[in-house]
Amino acid sequence: MNRTVITYGTFDMFHIGHLNLLRRIAGLGDRLIVAVSTDEFNAGKGKRTLIPFEQRAEIVRSIRFVDEVIPETNWEQKLDDVIRYGVSTFAIGDDWKGHFDFLAPYCEVVYLPRTEGVSTTELKRSLNRFCSVSRKDILHAFDVLEQLRKDFG
Repeated sequence: MNRTVITYGTFDMFHIGHLNLLRRIAGLGDRLIVAVSTDEFNAGKGKRTLIPFEQRAEIVRSIRFVDEVIPETNWEQKLDDVIRYGVSTFAIGDDWKGHFDFLAPYCEVVYLPRTEGVSTTELKRSLNRFCSVSRKDILHAFDVLEQLRKDFG
């Protein structure tokens, strides 16, 4: 019997944590469906993505153990998707623990640990900190690095 697994996510700034999670989720069944949040859905949640939906979906679709990518357009679609696709297991990162237990009468619900030390939120924070550095400070840092290169080179 084929076991279909489904997961949901934005997958913005795709990183090793995303890949690790999708690999572990794929291992829970025979077929993996990934619902990628649309730009409009993210905007409604107050999230702004750096990479457009079509590109994020194509990145996820290109992963060898992802069998199908569908758009996530609203919170309520999860139960409909579970039924429509004959899902055996709903799996997602454990930062969502308890949020999707309402699906348990329809399929197994699994919360998997995230990869330590990497998250899109932290990557965006780092990028914002970097972008907030003034041009003058960046040029000064390059001057310091050049002097160090001369001193130790």
